[in-house]
Amino acid sequence: MTAAAADRNTIRRDGSVFEFPVKAATKIFAGTMVAIDTVNNLAIPGKTATTLKSVGVCQAFTDNSTGVDGDIKVRLFRGPEAVFRMANSAAGDLIVLGDIGADCYMVDDSTVAKTSGTATRSIAGKIRDVDSGGVWVEF
Repeated sequence: MTAAAADRNTIRRDGSVFEFPVKAATKIFAGTMVAIDTVNNLAIPGKTATTLKSVGVCQAFTDNSTGVDGDIKVRLFRGPEAVFRMANSAAGDLIVLGDIGADCYMVDDSTVAKTSGTATRSIAGKIRDVDSGGVWVEF
């Protein structure tokens, strides 16, 4: 592609709503973390694994349990305009106020932890706050 020599109509979209193709035999529940599995480049629920890239929070229940890879898409929210409260891990992986600004890691589709679990977990997002209800994460 060459550099523009005249005005151009650059398409814009809201940076907080995205859709990604879902892996076959997969259900993703509303309000849970969504990840792209870099092995197959498809959306799945967040979980403990090292091959995942966190992409946001599922907007509505998405059921591809009877479909093939990419048959449907999951709609999700993400971005610095919104943060989402996830469950806090426990014991040595409990996130505290002093961890604000650090990365947190996916334990499952609803829980984040302070550490990578000895290099077994992928990054979920940035810790923005911690309260009695959980951890506020920016995806």
